[in-house]
Amino acid sequence: MKTQIIKINRENFSQEDIVFCAKVIRRGGVVVFPTETVYGVGCDFNNEKAMGRLREIKKRSVNKPFSVLIPQPELISNFSSSNNPSIYKLIDAFWPGPLTVVIPSKRGGPTIGIRMPNHKTALSLIEEAQCAVAAPSANLEGNPPPLTCEEALRDLDGMVDVAIDGGKTDIGQASTVVSLISDKPTILRPGSITKEEIDKAYYKKTILFVCTGNSCRSVMAEYLLRSRLRHREDVDIISGGTSVFLASSASGETIAVLKEEGIDAAKHVSKPVTTMMLKKADLIFVMTSVHRSQILERVPEVDQRVYLLKEFIDEYPGAKGDRDIPDPMGGSYPNYKHCISTIKEAINKIINLV
Repeated sequence: MKTQIIKINRENFSQEDIVFCAKVIRRGGVVVFPTETVYGVGCDFNNEKAMGRLREIKKRSVNKPFSVLIPQPELISNFSSSNNPSIYKLIDAFWPGPLTVVIPSKRGGPTIGIRMPNHKTALSLIEEAQCAVAAPSANLEGNPPPLTCEEALRDLDGMVDVAIDGGKTDIGQASTVVSLISDKPTILRPGSITKEEIDKAYYKKTILFVCTGNSCRSVMAEYLLRSRLRHREDVDIISGGTSVFLASSASGETIAVLKEEGIDAAKHVSKPVTTMMLKKADLIFVMTSVHRSQILERVPEVDQRVYLLKEFIDEYPGAKGDRDIPDPMGGSYPNYKHCISTIKEAINKIINLV
């Protein structure tokens, strides 16, 4: 058979073409398609017959697994139960993009390689396919990875059902592959993302402050700690709210009390707490026990990393008493002054943990 070729414009393509190719994958077919790195050849990861066909096309042994492409970072949890925050730091820093992470697998073999490509066509295809897409480079083993559809079909014409021709790839180099199985990241295949860039993201400590609207308490905590650690490039300090629906600035009173501390928070924009934020954080400080419950209901595996900020004010964090920091929103200016004073005292205690 001759492979059907579909030419597309990467930025302005017909969704009908994507739907057609996605159906081919869902029905057990094999499709060549462009990514920002090189051309890939994909099939349904969960279809044994399709996977067998892909192995035959690639001339690859069963001992060498295929990586999987996903359209959203959060979907990585479908393939691995790893609770290592550094995995999420890396994918937050480099996805979508030319980084494949090899992580412990909860299906099939002991490890699995996952990537989220930074290419509109590829993302549309794997999202429309509605299945995990195994996608090695579209070449025979030992040959250079293809940068155009024409190069891919020199090896695979007649072996695959459809090939999407989206022109030459942007990067022209296969993705960086990094193993995250041990305590240290290990480069398995060099690419455009360097070891120095990977190490910087992997080892950076992430501190997350959480309140309700991300306009008062968590903002005070974030900016106070940032001010104290402004010379630390190895620390990322962020904040978010459990009930943020529309982006807004910090409250006027919050900006004012921080200004008294010599801190400018006028450009702060509120953000909702996301799963990615929680999973990449080494330490999560919440303002109330309700915030803690909301977080653990959503991402229970971060239990050992969530603390009430006020716990760190007393000499003994386990001492009895009210550990909530009340929301000053709607209160008087003295309420805000008292709130920032409480948070400042806690920040002075947790500084040694960072």
